[in-house]
Amino acid sequence: MKTPQGPAPSFHPGRHLEIFDGAATDPFQQRGKYAEPTVCSDCGAVYQKGRWQWSSEPPQVKANRERCPACARVREDIPAGYLTIKGVFAKNHRDEVMQLLRHHEEREKKEHPLQRIMQIDEQPDVWEITTTDIHLVRGLGEALEHAYRGTLSYHYNKDDYMLRVLWER
Repeated sequence: MKTPQGPAPSFHPGRHLEIFDGAATDPFQQRGKYAEPTVCSDCGAVYQKGRWQWSSEPPQVKANRERCPACARVREDIPAGYLTIKGVFAKNHRDEVMQLLRHHEEREKKEHPLQRIMQIDEQPDVWEITTTDIHLVRGLGEALEHAYRGTLSYHYNKDDYMLRVLWER
């Protein structure tokens, strides 16, 4: 005899929808669109078809030169994301954890040139990684939680367009 099943579970949105409850905008993003094509004077990313991407500058067109939002954040040293890593696990598995973080950044940066790790500050008991984008820092935290479990928490500051992520194990 079959046991009766309850109703199908209702849809639960992902964490990212719970964190970003309002439409906040990055203060480093230009209001309006860049002229196309625009090439970042620092990293060489190209703004075309409405977004920043890694591609070569169109040879037949004189491109505008402007600093992309990620390079502007790096130059002014104003991160959008902070990932704090605490606990002896990270200390004991340093190379493995760093490889995971760098691999995740490289994968994201291929598709989204504005998502970069700015700095990694390693102290004996805590590491702090800063990023140019709030989505990258969230993804780094989720990658750590997925790979190694632990405890993950978020604090989003809408006024400063900043996300702090804490991972402990």
